[in-house]
Amino acid sequence: MENRLVDNCMKLGFGMMRLPRIAGTQDIDLEHTKQMVDAFLQAGGKYFDTAYVYEGSEAATKAVLCDRYPRESYYLADKLNASDFACKSEQEAKNEIKVSLERTGAGYFDFYLLHGIDAGNKEKFEQYGIWEYMKQLKEQGMIKHYGFSFHYSPEQLDELLTEHPDVEFVQLQINYTDWEDPFICSRRCYEIATKHGIPVIVMEPVKGGKLAEPPQPVKDILQRANPDVSFASWAVRFAASLPNVMMVLSGMSDIQQMEDNIQTMRQLHPLNDEEQNVLEEAKEALKQFADIACTACHYCTPGCPMDIHIPEIFGVMNVYKMYGNLDEARNEYKWRPGGEKASACIQCGQCENACPQHLPIINLLEEVVETLE
Repeated sequence: MENRLVDNCMKLGFGMMRLPRIAGTQDIDLEHTKQMVDAFLQAGGKYFDTAYVYEGSEAATKAVLCDRYPRESYYLADKLNASDFACKSEQEAKNEIKVSLERTGAGYFDFYLLHGIDAGNKEKFEQYGIWEYMKQLKEQGMIKHYGFSFHYSPEQLDELLTEHPDVEFVQLQINYTDWEDPFICSRRCYEIATKHGIPVIVMEPVKGGKLAEPPQPVKDILQRANPDVSFASWAVRFAASLPNVMMVLSGMSDIQQMEDNIQTMRQLHPLNDEEQNVLEEAKEALKQFADIACTACHYCTPGCPMDIHIPEIFGVMNVYKMYGNLDEARNEYKWRPGGEKASACIQCGQCENACPQHLPIINLLEEVVETLE
């Protein structure tokens, strides 16, 4: 399918959600991020993705990109979130773009998205008139293209694309473990977007980093097939091999990840049948590990009244779930998550309302308390 929205651009997009942090703090390491941005642009990348609800990301984007490079030399995507954790009224929702433009200093956004449509917020976008608002923003020149990111059923995706035929792209969670997942339904959602002639931007191709450092049985399968490439490259290539994929976003956290992804995409070869079979074997091996399916998007953390760093806590819990090392997990739990421990949870539920993966976070935190505390 012809890509009509980006020009002369590598298929890798720089997701500005998981930027490197200064050791021992939650502050974004701007100097390290500048190196990553420079390497990305020099390699032929142009597409950057941030959002109103990514803590510190828009301000960092201004410092590392918008203040340092000519505006026409890159594409910038941003997002409007109508969920309760992001805004409390129509006015607040519609004001997000003004805040985002001020934070980034971008002047306009090449791509602007209704952010994270799911069962919990779909009505808010309609109630606040956001679909019509997107058209107004485009007419006013504040955005060039509009679409939406999506965490919902294939049937709802079909309905939305039918109701809003002027949508120009859709952003979907696609990776080889979620391709046939009965809840995420990556394949079915991809096929519906393709049916409507809508190009796809891929998010979570490495599933929040899980596929970059999978359990040992999965590593063994992939290394036997090709010992010369990274585990992450298998996942990125799976998404990039799909013909209707316009861009594959990667939330890169250091220059090494950047260089690995660039190497993969610069020499991109679609997966052949033998490699697809390898990933099928890897998927089967992954099924034996009941890890917490958190992608570390951090949507849950800004509104937590107890300052519980939920994704970091789940990351430690997965050390135990995926690798069976309880002592290591308990030791890491003492220092790595930061903030309050899981036992500080007051079960207010704001985190579960914000989670795009619809995780039972309260119950999972209780499991952490029983296991690690």
